[in-house]
Amino acid sequence: MENPIIKGTRISVYDVLNWMANGMDKKEIIKDFPELSIEQINACLAYAGSREYKINIAS
Repeated sequence: MENPIIKGTRISVYDVLNWMANGMDKKEIIKDFPELSIEQINACLAYAGSREYKINIAS
């Protein structure tokens, strides 16, 4: 499985999703990782949603 990295960072989409799954909200993530923006975090969520949709279609 690929693990895409957020452009201009060394932070993976998986990292962001994992932080959110463990209770961090967007503001907390940005406080800890100021190189991220709300738009980038939202893009991670959209990516995850898109992958889930594609997996369900293929099943």
